[in-house]
Amino acid sequence: MCGIAGEIRFDAVEADAAAVGRIAETLRPRGPDASGTYQQGRVAFAHRRLKIIDLSERAQQPMVAPDLGLTLVFNGCIYNYRELRAELENLGERFFSDGDTEVLLRAYRHWGIGCVSRLHGMFAFAIHERDSGRVVLARDRFGIKPLYLAESADGRRLRFASSLPALLAGGDVDTRIDPVALEHYLMWHAVVPPPLTILRGVRKLPPATVAVFQPDGTRQDSCYWNPPFATDLALAAAPVEERERLVQTALEIAVERRMVADVPVGVLLSGGVDSSLIVSLLARAGQKDLNTFSIGFEAANGELGDEFKYSDLIAAEFGTRHHKMRIDDATLLATLPDAIRAMSEPMVSYDNIGFYLLSKEVSRHVKVVQSGQGADEVFAGYHWYPPLAASGDAVADYMRVFFDRDPEEYLRTVTDAYAAPGASRDFVAAHFARPGAATPLDRALRLDSTVMLVDDPVKRVDNMTMAWGLEARVPFLDHELVELAARLPEQDKLGDRGKAVLKSIARRLLPNEVIDRPKGYFPVPTLKYLSGPTLDWVRDALHSPSARARGLFREDYLDMLLAAPERHITPLRGSKLWQVALLELWLQSHGL
Repeated sequence: MCGIAGEIRFDAVEADAAAVGRIAETLRPRGPDASGTYQQGRVAFAHRRLKIIDLSERAQQPMVAPDLGLTLVFNGCIYNYRELRAELENLGERFFSDGDTEVLLRAYRHWGIGCVSRLHGMFAFAIHERDSGRVVLARDRFGIKPLYLAESADGRRLRFASSLPALLAGGDVDTRIDPVALEHYLMWHAVVPPPLTILRGVRKLPPATVAVFQPDGTRQDSCYWNPPFATDLALAAAPVEERERLVQTALEIAVERRMVADVPVGVLLSGGVDSSLIVSLLARAGQKDLNTFSIGFEAANGELGDEFKYSDLIAAEFGTRHHKMRIDDATLLATLPDAIRAMSEPMVSYDNIGFYLLSKEVSRHVKVVQSGQGADEVFAGYHWYPPLAASGDAVADYMRVFFDRDPEEYLRTVTDAYAAPGASRDFVAAHFARPGAATPLDRALRLDSTVMLVDDPVKRVDNMTMAWGLEARVPFLDHELVELAARLPEQDKLGDRGKAVLKSIARRLLPNEVIDRPKGYFPVPTLKYLSGPTLDWVRDALHSPSARARGLFREDYLDMLLAAPERHITPLRGSKLWQVALLELWLQSHGL
């Protein structure tokens, strides 16, 4: 929907409106349709708007309600805003606009920070209370919408923004590499859990969190969503058909909710089960002339670079207006620098470039799309889940199947200044030890759904789509659907080679060819098997003066990777060379 930014002073100094303006200008691609600013003494807000709901100027932000003494900047979409509006009108509220922004503002007036528990949607917002001087920041349950924070060295100023590079534009940020974040990045497939980022001076608000800042800088965080991940015995005793009915109904509701818009909504169609189910459910609900979009790349090392066979099948089955893009290696290489620059944090997955190029094309046709992200983490679709079901050492087994390196290789990767491994293992162990997840599988699904998913698939989809002013919505992360999935028995997830309950539903709705095939990923073989001009580009970046001055990686380790990139592949089939190169390329793209 947009980008938000702001500055809060915890002293008598006025907020720096010029700095907030620079931050907001960096967010222009996220909100190309309109902009606005607000300042009252020590608080300044800015907003970049992507018009999706209530296209009129009445919904402009920052939204100021003098009668309430509240000012709001908001990024995202509240899918149940019409229901909340009706409830608020019954409580005596009167509205001057027709969108979800004012509903959020007046919901806060009535229910305070507890309003977030009533919201179905994706959001990051800031509210300034005129009379108390408090500022409240909040983020949705899955962190679908980002919120980055940068505190001054003296603690007297806090800035926030929808992207990390935007905060850099405001200046006065500690840009040294955070050693713990570096370990997470290299060990945990580029996942850097909140509040950390790769830079010491930037943090991120965790998902499902409300942070309240008093005028003196006192901060209080509260987590408002922490569902149990454990089999519901009554649900497990019900007939399997009943559980399938419940899941299908919840998914239908989730997909329908994400059609709320005053502009057309399309679907990113990979040809896999998840995105195909979304298309099927929309077709069954009566959606006509649905726009669907797919992308493919050149083959490399004998590995196909597209799944058009399956996306074409689904498009034909449901009569969509299907758009296909095929990207050659020259275009891929030419576009990579822009895609890397669009990342809020360095993200190693190959499909970043796919989403970036696909979003560029999609944004010419629609402003909103639905996407299938999250189903594998919520319904246990990945290959590493079955070994965890009977694990005697869940932490060690999770690390073995998911982590990109063991501690010994990590020490061979980084220079002595960063050679203190253990933080990633400790994080996983602490998360697994928390109450509320009954089995090793439950613990892994909880970790992946609430941490890994947030800072890998969800983050890259938001970053790459919003780089082109395109809003992506993810029905598999409807919190009611996730809560239901967390209560299902293990066989509903692990059966049928993963996602058993979804596949059973899909067998009634989709062609079998889409279901009974090897699991597909967003294939970009050129980045997995680096060679030719791409390899030369990577080598130049890693041997550049700035990389040598930074001194993150051991030269002998880089030489080993550069000599034979195809031999050094992670357990998740990623390139170790691309991982270290991507970090350096990202840092250089932002002048760091």
